[in-house]
Amino acid sequence: MKVLSAGILLYRQRAAADLEVWIAHMGGPFWAHKNDRAWSIPKGEYLQDEDPLVAAKREFAEEMGVPAPAVDYAELGSFRQPSGKVITVYTAESDFDPERIVSNTFSLEWPKGSGTVQSFPEIDDAIWATEPEARTKLVKGQQPILDALIQHLRTKSS
Repeated sequence: MKVLSAGILLYRQRAAADLEVWIAHMGGPFWAHKNDRAWSIPKGEYLQDEDPLVAAKREFAEEMGVPAPAVDYAELGSFRQPSGKVITVYTAESDFDPERIVSNTFSLEWPKGSGTVQSFPEIDDAIWATEPEARTKLVKGQQPILDALIQHLRTKSS
């Protein structure tokens, strides 16, 4: 059975007409000192019988510590990741600006083999990034999501 994930890619366009997207830095020791290819859209797994948009909003809230903006979302599509996971992504324009990010956590034996289990945030930072900046920060498998967003915006404006 394939692993399903759902996420939200918020976007905004500033006065200079630069497209910005909301992305999150993955938490935990593996990602701690990485910047390029260490960011993701807010997302998480869901069960096959669950509505992916409902799951995407839930996962966004868990990773950001605040609810997803109450706006109309459009489905960008489903994107197969190198791991085989399929992410269904929704997008919306928003000027999302939380005071702080408070992500849910996961437990991991760290250092590996030490017998010590530590708690780490799933997300340890989140930012608005320009589209070119997001292309260097997002994990490789999520690059097509940016392409889909740009196509969506072109279609929306014509």
